[in-house]
Amino acid sequence: MEHKLPFSRKNYILMIAGLITLVVGFIVMSLDKETHGFGFLGLTLGPIIVVAGFIIQLFAILYRAEEKK
Repeated sequence: MEHKLPFSRKNYILMIAGLITLVVGFIVMSLDKETHGFGFLGLTLGPIIVVAGFIIQLFAILYRAEEKK
């Protein structure tokens, strides 16, 4: 009886990269020195990085490695 993991090693690596990207995006948003975070980092750059992290996560979940024959 063979147990197969739902994701490959590459999927897990991409998921970790997505999580790191999300954390970096939230840190960038918190670095904004403007009042209530209304500067460039809090309103533009940080959210773009966070969205990129979610896109990486989606790709990591949907990625399917080619099966070796």
